[in-house]
Amino acid sequence: MPLLRQLEFAFHTVAASLWDASRFAEPSGYRDIDVQQTARELMRANGAARIAAELRVEWNSRLKTAAGRADYRQKLISLNPRLLEHPAEIDRTLRHELAHVLAQFRVGRRRILPHGVEWRQACRDLGITDEKRCHNLPFPARRYVARFMYRCPNCRQEFPRVRRVRRAVACLACCRTHNGGEFDARFRLRLVCHVERSRDIS
Repeated sequence: MPLLRQLEFAFHTVAASLWDASRFAEPSGYRDIDVQQTARELMRANGAARIAAELRVEWNSRLKTAAGRADYRQKLISLNPRLLEHPAEIDRTLRHELAHVLAQFRVGRRRILPHGVEWRQACRDLGITDEKRCHNLPFPARRYVARFMYRCPNCRQEFPRVRRVRRAVACLACCRTHNGGEFDARFRLRLVCHVERSRDIS
């Protein structure tokens, strides 16, 4: 049976290939265990002791433009090693990502918007009031060409993607409007265009 999910839901599995940031840790004074301990203490202070014990914080070199990422299912916070070049941003980014985990923990299995009211309340509780959804750090942006185009059969909204969608994915807007936010196969996205990657011939 295929795994079912709606497009643009908040939490996705983070790849397990993680990068050792120890060569950056000495000059900055930060170590993996320090940020992980801080994260667990913040979660316990906000009534999430159960999840705090399982929470892990790692540096992930696969993050390029994102400062961090939260994976609620894996109980994992991933931080971009480039944050070590901006030490003042490490704590704020950690709290930003923790807010995603805390917000989802509080609502249980109910679906929430990634940066909705629950996340904003969690940010306030974690001491980062008026937090923005995106950072403005000078991380180099990598541009990818969308090679796949998917379309919702109901609303006709198109979703460009760099990689082929391997799971059953549905239009979130239509699932919310017509099925209470739950996956509905009627709104499963369909591939409408695939552009082959050009190859140089020498």
